[in-house]
Amino acid sequence: MAELPKINIITAGHVDHGKSTLVGRLLYDSGAIRDDQLRKLKDTAKELKRETWEFAYVMDQLKEERERGLTIDIMHRPFHTKKYYYTIIDCPGHRDFVKNMITGTSQADAAIFVVSAKPGEGVQEQTKEHAFLMKVMGVNQLVVAVNKMDSANFDQKRYDEVVEGTKKLLSSIGFKVDNMPFVPLSGLKGDNVFKKSESLSWYKGPTLVEAMDATITPPKQPIDKPLRIPIQDVYTVTGVGTVPVGRVETGILKQGDTLIFEPSGAKGEVKSIEMFHKQQPEARPGDNIGFNIRGVGKGDIKRGDVAGRPDNPPTVVKEFTAQIIVLQHPTVMTAGYTPVFHLGTASVACKIEEIIAKIDPKTGQVVKEKPDFIKTGDAARIKVVPTHAMVVEKQADIPQLARFAIRDMGMTVAAGVVLEVVKREPSKKSKSDKNKAK
Repeated sequence: MAELPKINIITAGHVDHGKSTLVGRLLYDSGAIRDDQLRKLKDTAKELKRETWEFAYVMDQLKEERERGLTIDIMHRPFHTKKYYYTIIDCPGHRDFVKNMITGTSQADAAIFVVSAKPGEGVQEQTKEHAFLMKVMGVNQLVVAVNKMDSANFDQKRYDEVVEGTKKLLSSIGFKVDNMPFVPLSGLKGDNVFKKSESLSWYKGPTLVEAMDATITPPKQPIDKPLRIPIQDVYTVTGVGTVPVGRVETGILKQGDTLIFEPSGAKGEVKSIEMFHKQQPEARPGDNIGFNIRGVGKGDIKRGDVAGRPDNPPTVVKEFTAQIIVLQHPTVMTAGYTPVFHLGTASVACKIEEIIAKIDPKTGQVVKEKPDFIKTGDAARIKVVPTHAMVVEKQADIPQLARFAIRDMGMTVAAGVVLEVVKREPSKKSKSDKNKAK
């Protein structure tokens, strides 16, 4: 299993379109969860009076999520096909939780884009928001799951309508839809997920898993780049010590390595590396890992920090230049505006110091120098100053840590990439920042 190429895949799409149930079905049909585990989940679903939710509960392990029926955090679960070893990152669809969706998207190589065929559902507001986010975060490999076909009586006409609406949305954002698979299926009943379905005999294409194996290609591993691991969480494990958790974006992490965490400036030695509860001698790009670090306390590092090697540490910036596209904003964005930038696992309020130029998003040509404002649909180059220390890399150097989303008023207002950075002085300051914060 370890020899199969690894692919991180997210499920994206509107809340209630059946993402978690579809993921549960994929894991069950692939043998990644056992019958007895599913029986337990069925009992839980009955107790909570949510009879058909057992598959969703595979991923929604937080008690709060089970009671509210929403995916809040990001869960990672592995399964494999004949061709690939997949890690599914189940991303929240509910709009309160888009921050986690951004973290999930920044870790994905491909996506199962779920659109419900149930009458009255189809392409919705968040279907659009997630599509935008995927495009900006560089997730270009999509398999579209036209879900809930059982709620549409497996009707081909309804499938065609949903496909047409989804194609229109995706191509308007810049996705190439010509060879993209659109698979009619039912996550709840299991039609066309792993196995072909009698109820969908009019459909001659591949099942979801066949489509994934046929159209998704594993990313080229950026092992020649400097090590970067954005930290998602930090735990203290009894008898082990401090265990940061994150995904290796670039470079290779080995047991015995000395790491520096930026912007906190903490340093320590890697004692062990774990992936899915198994010890590993090293971790490569795309691996979701926990690693025990000696010489660093739980309070010294936090979500949003990035680990690297002291000889080529993550870049802490004073300011940076970025190219953004305004996705949706109720008014206009001007110099001085300070929304929250989500980059890697960090979310930091950043001030737009200057709008350098408005540009044509298709050609990159300057349309207007130093405009007073930008609005929905505009693309621009801007100068940005973070209000707190943060790690930012240039698109040309480490694109994995150069993509960001901008959020304000509970929605994603813009997204972009970092073109140039002005480094901050080395880590001496960051210690005092930390003491101030205390």
